[in-house]
Amino acid sequence: MSSSALLGSELLTLFRRRRTWAMLGALALIPVLIGIALRLAGPAPAGRGPAFLSQVTENGLFVGVTAMVVATPLFLPLTIGVVAGDSIAGEASHGTLRYLLIAPAGRIRLLVVKYLAAAAFCAAATLTVVVAGTLVGWVLFPIGPATLLSGATVSVGEALVRFLAIAAYVTVSLLGMSAIGLFLSTLTTVPVGAMAATAILAVVSQILDALPQLEPLSPWLFTHYWLGFGDFLREPPVWDSFGDNALLQAGYLAVFGSLAVGRFLTKDVLS
Repeated sequence: MSSSALLGSELLTLFRRRRTWAMLGALALIPVLIGIALRLAGPAPAGRGPAFLSQVTENGLFVGVTAMVVATPLFLPLTIGVVAGDSIAGEASHGTLRYLLIAPAGRIRLLVVKYLAAAAFCAAATLTVVVAGTLVGWVLFPIGPATLLSGATVSVGEALVRFLAIAAYVTVSLLGMSAIGLFLSTLTTVPVGAMAATAILAVVSQILDALPQLEPLSPWLFTHYWLGFGDFLREPPVWDSFGDNALLQAGYLAVFGSLAVGRFLTKDVLS
């Protein structure tokens, strides 16, 4: 089986699962709840609640961005942890891992395909939040030119492009975590353990990042730049945080990808 066929089969399997669509549905529910709550309760006071919340009732385009601020610290990591943590351990628990390797898929090729599938889910998850938020905002609130953090005003079309860039930023932010989950998944045949450990590490990283005593450590934590996408809402856009974030995630991918390869190549596959 060619690599492209193997990847296509993996993506088809992933996006056919009810669990995958349930997680995407739960993510889509976040902007829906935000939009309905603000529609019923009225505008939020300035400076209260998540970033951009006070702007939603004036311009529904900001529902998606607000939902991304809410989803990034917890809800997105939970879903990514499920997919990445299940990648290898799930096959082992179902007794299908050995058959995949006999196919022959090859251990390294299988790891690459599993990681690419997890990365595809990262993109699907972030797009779900942004697109659902935009649609909800369009239905419930006025839509018009968006006022950016720098005070400049851009057209609806340009604002939508920037929101897609935000989805891409968050997708990149989750790639390092996906590599961690893949590595943890090679350590066990119990997928729930790998899923939970991946999500817990994301929470721990954010807690450590919030402690001023550990400030020198913060730039090395994989969650450090997760909320830096606000730089895309300036005129002109500021790309520094995106570059730093991409470099950091690439480092985590290199380290934990190598650990996953080293572990999986020496792992006795009995199921």
